[in-house]
Amino acid sequence: MREQYMRTGEGFLLVYSITSRNSFEEMPTFQQQILRVKDRDYFPMIVCGNKADLVQERDVDTEEGEEIARAFGCPFLETSAKTKTNVEEAFYTLVREIRRYNKEFSSMPASKIGGPANAFGAPEDSTGGCSCVIL
Repeated sequence: MREQYMRTGEGFLLVYSITSRNSFEEMPTFQQQILRVKDRDYFPMIVCGNKADLVQERDVDTEEGEEIARAFGCPFLETSAKTKTNVEEAFYTLVREIRRYNKEFSSMPASKIGGPANAFGAPEDSTGGCSCVIL
């Protein structure tokens, strides 16, 4: 079921809890699964460290979230669903990433469009949605 959403999504929020080291450590697995399903080396996504309101229970430092997002080549935000901190910004950022991806794809010469060796490739489905992977 999860792969079905990955196949049709145009962008992804990779969300972990700042209070859960285990959820953070799952980020590379999800990122790689998305890239594998999409058959791409890059796809629009952002990393979100959620529960930013629970600073006293923090188990993952902000710098670690920034570092993994940098490794994935995507933006990073800390959010709080409870206080609505950066929730809208996360979705707006994801939409900007999707638009950037689509713009770069549309500007590529037809001879460069192909398999996963390209940094950017055509979305497999352009239904206009984005998918969220929430741990």
